[in-house]
Amino acid sequence: MVRSMIDRRSLALGTLAGLGLAAGPARAQAWPARPLRLVVPFAAGTTTDLFGRAIANHLSQVLGQTVVVDNRSGAGGNIGVAAVARERPDGYNMVLGTSGTHGVNASLYRDQGYDPVRDFTPVVPFVTAPVVLAVRPELGASDFAGFLELARRRDRPLTFASAGNGTTGHLSQALVDLRGGVKTVHVPYRSGAQAVTDLLSGQVDAMFYHYLPLMQHVQDGRLRVLGLTAARRTTTLPEIPTMQELGLRDFVVEGWWAIYLPAGAAREVVDRINAATNDWLRRPESLVTLRNQGVEPLGGTPEDLAERTRTEVAKWRDIIREAGIEPN
Repeated sequence: MVRSMIDRRSLALGTLAGLGLAAGPARAQAWPARPLRLVVPFAAGTTTDLFGRAIANHLSQVLGQTVVVDNRSGAGGNIGVAAVARERPDGYNMVLGTSGTHGVNASLYRDQGYDPVRDFTPVVPFVTAPVVLAVRPELGASDFAGFLELARRRDRPLTFASAGNGTTGHLSQALVDLRGGVKTVHVPYRSGAQAVTDLLSGQVDAMFYHYLPLMQHVQDGRLRVLGLTAARRTTTLPEIPTMQELGLRDFVVEGWWAIYLPAGAAREVVDRINAATNDWLRRPESLVTLRNQGVEPLGGTPEDLAERTRTEVAKWRDIIREAGIEPN
């Protein structure tokens, strides 16, 4: 009797082995077995939210499971990102990080609530967007050299509007002072739209901002673009020189977005999300959609994103210290 029970157990185990060897690997191969969550650390309707919903829709199709977008805003994106840092690294919780959450904020906040390098597994760089320097024609600066000359000889400092402390607009203004040898005044607003309104009315003199919201005003002749903060000229604005071309060294300020998982995520999961995102970024229709939003595709490997994250954290730590920007 005992011998027959052992034989039956051996036969059952042998059958399992033939079907898939072990139950553990079978479960691992089943990922994703349930819906995934992509935390967008900013409010619905923001640029980050639009990007998050676009890639979530594509990942849902490719992975065969719904990817739910979870907007968790606050503290410059830190609240939503910190929440993901505390999740299990099982591949079911992603975050759409930004140049702020995984670069600037490490030096802009005394307690960010997470370490952008230590607490995350980089997955894939997504998209990037430079900003442009815009002024009213009435200011009297037809190019950037004229703008700097005006800043140096005016009795009253030129004023720069921005969408808030630590934004690409604010950091670009700080770099104009540092690299251009001038002294201007930063005027933060609660939103970019409010800042643009005051720029148009002459309440402030200049603004670094994303080109898309300014485009109609530029075409109407109400604003003039003097420079671009990208490392090189863009497809969208091929005629606009970069700030480095205009003589300001190491002047690259770009908003960027990327996907991260909590630290310790499996490489197999990382590779699947990475491959699906890179595939979407290569599609012609995706390129049209992105460039209509004023951004350029990035894409690349997890290692590319790891290097970007480390570099951005170090870069902005030095600039924020040099500019005397106080952390929140």
